Amino acid sequence: MVLSILGLLLLAWIVLTVIGWVVEGLFWLVVVGLVLLVVTAVLGWDRQRSRR
Repeated sequence: MVLSILGLLLLAWIVLTVIGWVVEGLFWLVVVGLVLLVVTAVLGWDRQRSRR
């Protein structure tokens, strides 16, 4: 359940990042999207590692 939520969050951050790149005036949206993508990926990796 938690991993599926993290997967949805990763997808949302990727979409935000792509929108930020498409709309050049939204540079900060790219930055926020990339930061949130990395944080969500690290959290998901940590939770998956701790389940083993």
